[in-house]
Amino acid sequence: MSAGEAGEEPPSTRERFVPTIPGLRLLRDDSHIGVLLGRIVPGLAPPLLTAVAAAVVVLVLIAADGGQLTGITLFAPVAALLLSGLASGHPHDGRYDWLVPPILRVTEYSYLAVVGLASGVPGPLVFVLLMTVVCHHRDDVARPAVGVSRPVWVRRAALGWDGRMLVIAVGGAFSALTTAYGILAAYLAVLLVREAVRTWSATPVTDVGVSAATQGDDAAVPGDHPITRRGDGGQPAAGTNGEA
Repeated sequence: MSAGEAGEEPPSTRERFVPTIPGLRLLRDDSHIGVLLGRIVPGLAPPLLTAVAAAVVVLVLIAADGGQLTGITLFAPVAALLLSGLASGHPHDGRYDWLVPPILRVTEYSYLAVVGLASGVPGPLVFVLLMTVVCHHRDDVARPAVGVSRPVWVRRAALGWDGRMLVIAVGGAFSALTTAYGILAAYLAVLLVREAVRTWSATPVTDVGVSAATQGDDAAVPGDHPITRRGDGGQPAAGTNGEA
């Protein structure tokens, strides 16, 4: 009996949607430069210690100038990259290494928010940039849970946490900070929408089989049939009408 006759999906389709847990190295969201730095001393630099050191340096530097993008604040992304980037090649198998991605998120979000607002970038534009970055990070966390993930090139094209900070620093160095925020937000939004459209277009549409269910001598009320979502890791969900 074929897979279609048995009411099952082809193996290739089922395998695409096996739920997985993303690794900590993927959740770091390093740029190309960060990944290359991690190859210098693979497995030697402690990821948690370097991430904390990078966060402290960034926060101290932006606080020193009141968040405004001056010479010392421009150096903050470089310092963070040099410190935490060295640990990108570490397996992140320590007891508390799960804290590394949240620390890197706090570092990036704080830099983008404080520098933008303190330097006169319109608040709505700062908010839009932060939301696009958050959505990219959300994709890396949520998609593996339903058996899909963003292609490697898409994650790399998003520039990484350190790359995005460097873009803002370069924009400030050329006195085009607002322009840098706008271009970066638009670029990330295009990537986000493109990947969402590609994923939805590639997701196979399956028929939902509805069959009458009986319990004892009583027939189930129409609409109270189990609905099975195949292929996306979902579990059978019973209807709500006429539940016993």
